[in-house]
Amino acid sequence: MEPVELNVNGTIRRLFVDPHRTLLETLREGLSFTGTKHGCELGECGACTVLVDGAPILSCLTLTLDVQGAEIVTIEGVGSIGDPDPLQRSFSDHGAAQCGYCTPAMILTATALLEQVPSPDDDVIKEAIAGNMCRCTGYLAIVRAIAQAGEARE
Repeated sequence: MEPVELNVNGTIRRLFVDPHRTLLETLREGLSFTGTKHGCELGECGACTVLVDGAPILSCLTLTLDVQGAEIVTIEGVGSIGDPDPLQRSFSDHGAAQCGYCTPAMILTATALLEQVPSPDDDVIKEAIAGNMCRCTGYLAIVRAIAQAGEARE
């Protein structure tokens, strides 16, 4: 076991992890951030996406020890029940979250996109979310939700 210090959602967390432990395992099982989802665990579905220093990464392919000193944001660090983030509101308004399994990763990926491109067109949005699989919505509602949230930021 190795000592690790992680900045998750603005709070420093100190714990011990096995060197082979993925960030996904640490977030879910060690720190109870269950919004980060287990999916394929092969880096193909995107369900485990979190932000590390503002960039979306696949936490199932990232070792916990490799993100010490980085700023990690999970869906629990975006908005709140009483004050949802504009992206979360937009997803709700457009019915972009059906089963909800992909939603945390989609919202985090879209957050990073809108930081870089405040008003993306549909093609830019589709490219940004290409690594996040959704089995329910057909993506149209998700693309509309992200576009609307971008327009609202203007």
